[in-house]
Amino acid sequence: MSKTGSSVIATPNPNGSPATARLYVHAFWGLLLRDFRVLRRELGPFAVRVVMNPLLFLFVFTYIFPRIGQSFGSSSGAGGINFGTVLLPGLMAVAIMFTGIAAVALPLSTEFGITREIDDRVMCPLPVSGVAIEKIRFSALQCILSALIVFPLAYFIPSEPVHVHVGSYWFLSAVVLLASLVSGALGLTIGTTVEPRQIGLIFSVVVVPITFLGCVYYPWALLRHIPWLQYAVLLNPIVYMSEGLRAALTPALPHMPARLILSALVLSVLILGWAGIRGFLRRVIG
Repeated sequence: MSKTGSSVIATPNPNGSPATARLYVHAFWGLLLRDFRVLRRELGPFAVRVVMNPLLFLFVFTYIFPRIGQSFGSSSGAGGINFGTVLLPGLMAVAIMFTGIAAVALPLSTEFGITREIDDRVMCPLPVSGVAIEKIRFSALQCILSALIVFPLAYFIPSEPVHVHVGSYWFLSAVVLLASLVSGALGLTIGTTVEPRQIGLIFSVVVVPITFLGCVYYPWALLRHIPWLQYAVLLNPIVYMSEGLRAALTPALPHMPARLILSALVLSVLILGWAGIRGFLRRVIG
């Protein structure tokens, strides 16, 4: 047992025995089940949070605009590419990102508050870093669900059909999984770095800018007309989420090479995961 302030944190002896490994697995699974139970009780707000953003974008840009003669792109030519087709991968990336941040950063602002609800979690027989990893994992599961919800919206709302062609389901699965982990790790990093009272400000000064500069509404290749911006946005992990989904779902559109996308997403998971877990340990123990 280790004592931090007025809280006591359970830290099992990591002797590497099979019994300890089973204990860790059961504790990890227990935390996941607890989070799923809480999510089931809040399913309505979760669905509204996930659906509202892509619903409004699709309704305005792919339903209203074409009907009033303000359509983006072209529905003619090879592949029948229209703005709805360009927008779909980006909206999935936005849904993944917002869900990941909301699923981790917002609850942490409460758990690290005056009531210190986080102490209840770290009392479980699991290393403190394991609790942080569980938060990323649970957030990633919510992100995957959010990405899947965008598909029916993109099928029913646009006035012109959205053209989707999946060349490799393995690549699509890898991109969605890695993008979800990146989003969860980003949420953990934000939640452990920013003070609870400032968490709302992050959406204005961080989340919104990286969304608009994340190649959500346009392929990265089109930024060649602004070379300095094309290379500057490579620091933005949402760029690789959007480009990866674009390569997987709409390969007729220009996109980054698959190896570059997967490598960048793996690197983002490692960097943001390390920063988030380190920040979590500092807030809980330090």
